[in-house]
Amino acid sequence: MPYVTVKMLEGRTEEQKKALVEKVTAAVTETTGAPVENVVVFIEEMKKNHYAVAGKRLSDQ
Repeated sequence: MPYVTVKMLEGRTEEQKKALVEKVTAAVTETTGAPVENVVVFIEEMKKNHYAVAGKRLSDQ
């Protein structure tokens, strides 16, 4: 049973997240041969003030 975790910054719409889950599931099914009902996708959204690049939080940019 494949498990996929997608970590991304907050701010995507429900429609975007739905499309992401569908496409990730399809890609895993196509490449591994796992049945679609066995593919699990987790979306972990991060707040911009909890994420930094080059010493600067994204919320400060």
